[in-house]
Amino acid sequence: MRSVEDQLAAVVDAAVAPEPIRVALTDALGLMCAEEVTSTKQVPGFPQAAVDGFAVRAVDVGGSVGLRRPERRPERGEEGEEQDAPAVPPPVREQALPVVGEVPAGSQKPLRLQPRQAVRVATGAPLPTLADAVLPLEWTDRGRKRVTPQRPVRTGDFVRKPGDDIQPGDIAVRQGTVLGPAQVGLAAAAGRDKLLVYPRPRVTVMSYGLELVDLDRGPGLGQVYDIASYVVAAAAKEAGADVHRAGIINAEPRRMRETVAGHIAKSEFVVVTGAVGGSGAAPIQEILRELGQVDTTRVAMHPGSVQGFGLMGEERVPAFLLPSNPVSALVIAETFIRPAIRRSLGKTAVTRRTVKARSLRELSSIPGRRGYIRARLMRDADSGDYLVEPLSALEAGPTHLLAGFAEANAMIHLPEETTHVRPGDIVDVEFLRQRS
Repeated sequence: MRSVEDQLAAVVDAAVAPEPIRVALTDALGLMCAEEVTSTKQVPGFPQAAVDGFAVRAVDVGGSVGLRRPERRPERGEEGEEQDAPAVPPPVREQALPVVGEVPAGSQKPLRLQPRQAVRVATGAPLPTLADAVLPLEWTDRGRKRVTPQRPVRTGDFVRKPGDDIQPGDIAVRQGTVLGPAQVGLAAAAGRDKLLVYPRPRVTVMSYGLELVDLDRGPGLGQVYDIASYVVAAAAKEAGADVHRAGIINAEPRRMRETVAGHIAKSEFVVVTGAVGGSGAAPIQEILRELGQVDTTRVAMHPGSVQGFGLMGEERVPAFLLPSNPVSALVIAETFIRPAIRRSLGKTAVTRRTVKARSLRELSSIPGRRGYIRARLMRDADSGDYLVEPLSALEAGPTHLLAGFAEANAMIHLPEETTHVRPGDIVDVEFLRQRS
């Protein structure tokens, strides 16, 4: 029997990123960048106002060279963004300056500022020639034709200088970086509307079983709906994959082989539910062994001990063989398939977050196997400690039923050597997707 750690290592080691493709920047979020993005321009490309106010010469509003710069603190501009501002600026008693124009954001009309003049500017607007500071609206009497400064500014105050964000030749996004909102913004600042990325891995989910029918048919005597393939397909999609659920495989050997081989050729991962768990799975296992190397050694876990993993076809595509039991299939998908998908996406953290929590109920586990027990994770309002309530067979029905998992937001992990947990004992708990 193989350990969970050994199985996970084999699975993650076999995961590879798909061949890079070029996509629109709007579709790149969450993908790994496959190129180094270098800026060819400076950003911003011109001096621009950082707040709404008046473009001025600092010397005209008390910002002389001899004025001591006061201590600075963050202050919010009119658009809510933080700007550096003097904490306690000394008052100034200057004469009003004539307002000789107004420059909105995006203006391409050049203006030239003369001594003892001011120009009204919006956030992001280009500064007039000779202006070296912006006097925020809040620091004035807000005059329209003439404006009276009430606080001083120094050269460079509330001005975004050319190249403050990016200089020509700067690396905006490094190869191998997973693209978040900031990286997408930097690529846009570098003028890139498309990026070379590693796409989402293609996962094909198939099911096998003479007893299975799809949802468009009513099950007859001895038949059941194919549930496991839907469960696994949803789990793979949530992990970030591009998922294709291929449905139930025809049991005729030739067609079975053609179907599986065809999907191997166009997938990064293949999953076959119902391919392990008794003599009924023998025909599909025989076909899979013809197509590659498949290992159906049991894994020291429950549920989901009966499973298989191998590399299929000339491309050596990772293939997962899962039972048709939906709960077992979901536990295997969370434990092995999700980390493989995350690794192929270039994610640093391939497993979900785990925390220590105090069990509210008694638990038992199979000796020598790691237990995965669905549960509700909560937090004590007073202490902040995590509490976990196992959804046991008494509450959620037999362990093979999926309804209990629908109520769970976590899974308890019990080590192989742990066979009994008492109320109050500390256990490891894995977060599942939060339910709204």
